[in-house]
Amino acid sequence: MNAEASGPAPQSAPAIDRAPSSARVWLLAIRPATLPAAVGPVLVGLGAAIGSGAAFRPGAALACLAVGLLLQIAANLANDLADFRRGADTPDRMGPTRVAAAGLLTERRLEVGIGAVIAVSAVFGVYLAVVGGIGMLVLGALAVVSALAYTGGPWPYGYRGLGEVFVFAFFGLMAVGVTAYLQAGRVEAVYLLAAVPMGALITGVLIVNNLRDIPTDRAAGKRTLAVTFGEGFAKAEYCATLLVGAAIPVALLVARLAGPAVLLPLLSVVLVPPLVREVRAVGPASDRRRLNLVLKGTARLSLVYGVLFAVGLAVRIGT
Repeated sequence: MNAEASGPAPQSAPAIDRAPSSARVWLLAIRPATLPAAVGPVLVGLGAAIGSGAAFRPGAALACLAVGLLLQIAANLANDLADFRRGADTPDRMGPTRVAAAGLLTERRLEVGIGAVIAVSAVFGVYLAVVGGIGMLVLGALAVVSALAYTGGPWPYGYRGLGEVFVFAFFGLMAVGVTAYLQAGRVEAVYLLAAVPMGALITGVLIVNNLRDIPTDRAAGKRTLAVTFGEGFAKAEYCATLLVGAAIPVALLVARLAGPAVLLPLLSVVLVPPLVREVRAVGPASDRRRLNLVLKGTARLSLVYGVLFAVGLAVRIGT
């Protein structure tokens, strides 16, 4: 998953002049810039639960955060490996260095790394099953399959234009909803509504990734929505995710499901204009590597928005 940002002429992904340390290589593979996408939804789930009167359960909160981060890491490692095996990571790639394609990690070491990360996440998953019931194991298994099947397995859904659907479902509905449920022991409408903007904003990270990679994805037969419908569609899709982020807090206030503090995430709008400008500026002759900054910026936006939204949901003054 996934759930990750005109100038000079396009170049290949940056080369590494000397052999990096093992820690540096694994850091490249993990892709820390994408990890905020796993944090925001958990915070929003906690805020929604606390705002509905639930008592804070720190053990469940930390376990949800750990599972979210570990599965995001597993997805990043799996995508690195699967895209390499499918020939999608060519020297023309505009994104950050992929460790398999660059020869920095063998396929076997990546496989071991993926297995180790999933095993650790399973430990936290068992704890969550003790807290929330056996259904947590089922949801956890689905999340693992989703992380691995984005570009891997016999039917990689990321190659078939379904990436946005799965990212929205797992980073939005599941991550926020499950976190809130494990705190409150129940499901409320506000939990599901709170999941919508987080799922939308994190889907925006994927959209930027796919917009950047249109030329190489098309050559590799990766039929993302951006490849299928073109740059204009991807740009509109990205802007739509930002509009959803702005609309839902207002809707929650109007519906009296939250107090005025729920509008706090609208303060994050100051981060939006430079991101939109870069996305709108993309064209056939553009240096698509500039979208790496938009990808990071969108992930950062999702975290800032998530922190503010969590606070706004938790504070019930005025309801």
